[in-house]
Amino acid sequence: MADITGYTAPGYEGVRAAFADNFDHRGDLGASFALYRDGALVVELHGGVTQPGGTTPYGPDHLQLVFSATKGATAICAHILAERGLLDLEAPVSDYWPEFAAHGKQDVPVSWLLSHRVGLPDVDRPMTFEQALAWDPVVEALADSVPVWEPGADRGYHAVTYGWLVGEVVRRVSGRSLGRFFAEEVAAPLGLEFWIGLPDEHHDRVVPLVPISLPEGMHLGDPAAPQPGMIAMLQMLMGADSLIARALSAPGGSLVNDDDWNRSELWSAEIPAVNGIGTATALAKMYAATVSDVDGVRLLNDDTIRNAIEVRSSGPDQVLVFDIPFGLGFMRDSMFARFGSPTAFGHYGAGGSVGFADHHHRIGFGYAMNKMELGIAGDPRTAALIDAVYASLS
Repeated sequence: MADITGYTAPGYEGVRAAFADNFDHRGDLGASFALYRDGALVVELHGGVTQPGGTTPYGPDHLQLVFSATKGATAICAHILAERGLLDLEAPVSDYWPEFAAHGKQDVPVSWLLSHRVGLPDVDRPMTFEQALAWDPVVEALADSVPVWEPGADRGYHAVTYGWLVGEVVRRVSGRSLGRFFAEEVAAPLGLEFWIGLPDEHHDRVVPLVPISLPEGMHLGDPAAPQPGMIAMLQMLMGADSLIARALSAPGGSLVNDDDWNRSELWSAEIPAVNGIGTATALAKMYAATVSDVDGVRLLNDDTIRNAIEVRSSGPDQVLVFDIPFGLGFMRDSMFARFGSPTAFGHYGAGGSVGFADHHHRIGFGYAMNKMELGIAGDPRTAALIDAVYASLS
């Protein structure tokens, strides 16, 4: 039985029980969870250990890479600029980023970047790990790449390229990198322990991810050989040129190795779709501040939220195949990305992490963990927590 520490307000005991059950029955190793309601912290929990077979408790000072849960933070930055009148989401990207007009992309609106409609889930050339960390080589390649479908005619999850596409627009408009803009305009006002581009002084707080593994008794190829990671599995099963394998290892196959996500140089870089690092409390507080005042801070007004969460992409996905509805940067509640209410919006991260808000129930929800499970949008751990949260609200 894992030791559970933290705070639970009266009425939320079922959430604490679900969190504990994640360790006892759903395979959690080390994790944190937080919930805000009406701008106040009502649950903040930590449990488990930082590594398999270890004894170091997973606690409030630990930081976790949360993969695509980062996308929600990046979307918030774009919507802040739009709310201030500095960015027109329906204007062509090329108005802000002229080089992007190449190869017929001159009329692509910014909104298509946020809703995964532009047709650039990967670049059209090989790239190295070092180039992926350097920013300029990637945005130059994206601007010069030919879309794999006619922009706007279809949709497909831009698993990694989303961050550079939206981030470069934010950089061109604000004069600041996405990571710096987030730090100054979102994290600082709220006191968030969350970074897109982690400062060196916090590296020793990061808990390494435990990669996804096949269920016990299953194997690919030689059972005595090391089993492949998630992207390698997809490449073996669907082909290295499949859009899902390309999208998850973008740009240009540079992020194909599971071990790369535990490298400090990747933590320091800005990859605003996938390398946000922080706490579950920070995720919950950030989302809470999109739907209510938190410590006197409201990130986005009601009109901005209504526009941001209106579904812009739905139906079969060219990359993921199954349907996850998207607004402008946010997943919406669906069979394949369940948030618990049709009024909720947010983003999952590969392996299990998630942050979301619900403007009807005025909540912000955050979950981060070190043991990854097979899934892009949740697993039994998140489902149990979501069920317990909504049971507590009724």
